[in-house]
Amino acid sequence: NGMPYAVALAKGFFKEEGADVDSIISSQGGGTSVRNLIAGGVAYGEANPGAISVANQQGADLVIVSDNVLTVAEFVWAVKRDSPIKTLADFKGRKIGYTNPRSTSQALAILLLEKAGYKPTDAELVKTGGFGEGVAALDAGLIDIAPMAEPVWSKFKDRFRAVVTATEALPALSNVVGFTTKQSAETRGDFIRAVIRARRKAVDFMIKNPDEAGDIVAKAYNLEPAIARSAVNSLVKSTTQGVPYWGSGQFHLAGMKRIIEVQKMVGAITGDIDITTMIDTRFLPDDIKAMK
Repeated sequence: NGMPYAVALAKGFFKEEGADVDSIISSQGGGTSVRNLIAGGVAYGEANPGAISVANQQGADLVIVSDNVLTVAEFVWAVKRDSPIKTLADFKGRKIGYTNPRSTSQALAILLLEKAGYKPTDAELVKTGGFGEGVAALDAGLIDIAPMAEPVWSKFKDRFRAVVTATEALPALSNVVGFTTKQSAETRGDFIRAVIRARRKAVDFMIKNPDEAGDIVAKAYNLEPAIARSAVNSLVKSTTQGVPYWGSGQFHLAGMKRIIEVQKMVGAITGDIDITTMIDTRFLPDDIKAMK
């Protein structure tokens, strides 16, 4: 979901918008991104709204400044090609992989079971530790169904068969937002605005030039060009109930509220969360300041 930053860096969009950016720091998850931003004095980062909510519950002073990834369209649930599992209805009694406890993949597995009319206990949810490990577990027969997120799916789609995609089975869930500290919001506003504008340019470029964007992503992520092109093409064409995968930064409040409820299901968040109290729209361009 951070691919637009690679494109913005390669195409010079940060420089064009007045942001002095020479590298992008990646992490193993939202909580790590939050810690990196706080400890490293970084003015802008991306994370799941839930990770930001938890940090604020623990005393952090973070604000959400842009809504960046509006769906979970990168997710596919796949099986071996000769598997008898054909539809979501066949998930009952099966071993379904997820990455780690309290992860998005665990929550989405529960949502899929509920959509099929089942309880979470009607299947066995199996922790694999990561998407790559999930592929290995599926290959070895340790699980029946594995979640794969792009670009993992594009890499392995010739070996496995998709049973269901998040786009067709789940509502729009705003899974990644841009955030900063209240201190940076007051002192680094011009930088934050420039980053948001540059990222928006990159998303527009990816929509219009998915193959070139895929080649940029391949280099940045050390992927085969064909795999990166497939992933970018898949995501820029994806819409979930009319909502695109990569957003412009404009807030989709319903999707943000949904992801908070989803994370409550797996215990990633406890207590009452009012996500609107963490949102600051002043860094967005005027044409996308209004919430959807």
